[in-house]
Amino acid sequence: AVVSTQSTGARGGEGAVDLANAVVEVCQRRPSFQFLYKLEQPLVDKMNIIVRKIYGGEGVEISEEVMAKITNLEKQGYGNLPICMAKTHLSLSCDVSKKGVPTGFTVPVKDVVLSAGAGFIYPLAGTISTMPGLPTRPAYYGIDVDTETGQITGLF
Repeated sequence: AVVSTQSTGARGGEGAVDLANAVVEVCQRRPSFQFLYKLEQPLVDKMNIIVRKIYGGEGVEISEEVMAKITNLEKQGYGNLPICMAKTHLSLSCDVSKKGVPTGFTVPVKDVVLSAGAGFIYPLAGTISTMPGLPTRPAYYGIDVDTETGQITGLF
């Protein structure tokens, strides 16, 4: 880690010179980044790696129904896509009552969803809600204001 005490509030740009030099130094280093898994690995292996290396768990639990969907995605050529786990933010496990750094847990994968356009697959782990997608035609096209009466139509 690079430590820099900057004082831009008191000294303006002059107070950020040390910080700027530290950023340049870090950018000139050889990066040590490594991907967590190889994209060629099976989807279930990628999920297990995420659970073990990121969350500290034992692995994933997958029903026959979800496994069939995973197998189908791989047969359709989507097996090399990266994984983006969708799970609660309230615990490293899927059990919100397990706080801190729980161990010995498994992550239940309830479904897998392909985001072909975005280029990833997201397993739905535990009880999780996802945000709805946007319609192809925005709702504001159906909203109007009668300029004579001020009446708004199309809101509900």
